[in-house]
Amino acid sequence: MNIKAKKSLGQNFLNNEQILKDIANSITTSENDLIIEIGPGKGALTKYLTQKNAYLICYEIDTRFKDLLSIYENSKTKIIYQDFLKSNLEDIPFNYQNLYVIANIPYYITTPIIKHLINNDKLKEMTLLVQKEVAERFTAKPNTKDYNSLTIYLNYYFNIEYLFTVPKNNFTPAPKVDSATIKFTKKEKRIPLKNESIFFNLIRDSFKMKRKTLKNNLSNYNWPKINAVLSKYNIHENIRGEQLSLELFIEIANNL
Repeated sequence: MNIKAKKSLGQNFLNNEQILKDIANSITTSENDLIIEIGPGKGALTKYLTQKNAYLICYEIDTRFKDLLSIYENSKTKIIYQDFLKSNLEDIPFNYQNLYVIANIPYYITTPIIKHLINNDKLKEMTLLVQKEVAERFTAKPNTKDYNSLTIYLNYYFNIEYLFTVPKNNFTPAPKVDSATIKFTKKEKRIPLKNESIFFNLIRDSFKMKRKTLKNNLSNYNWPKINAVLSKYNIHENIRGEQLSLELFIEIANNL
């Protein structure tokens, strides 16, 4: 069945069997765990996920794939034709232990999908196939050009690992840029935050104007309290946001 990719849905079908296997093998599940696949398309990855013997729910927005995907449905595998972002994860029809998420998703819904999942208590790991530049941003370290507020936000919740690059010629149609597979592992223990909204506002505002110093970006904040933390580590107040680690941002937020 020749179903053409829809540009409006950001569809690019991965056609390399070894890479599909590698993505499926990036998670280790038991029979009582649940895998959610977002955007199964023609089922290229789905066929490998069904072999893992876990519960499997695939969310697909494009009903043209019904005939191709129906062959995978059984007592442990359900295909739901719905926008994943509109799904209620409390209504899952399986009684499962741990949640694993696998998705090949376009850039514009990557962050909304992560935010939709982030507070799920059963979430263990996510393996996402995203644009390479997005993967580099999510896994960036302080003092690099890709490090930003989203990097810090995500790294507060997850350990993020860059698994491998997927060149654009492994897709049909080929996108304009290479992709990469990254793995998010939910942190079991996090440094406690006294107030999460202060922390999130702090990291957002610290990167408001990338070229400005932290002090200039945070002109509406209690600077003596921020500077007290910086001074403790002999850090000059002319520092920029991208030079501070996650741990330092947490300490500053808790001091505020």
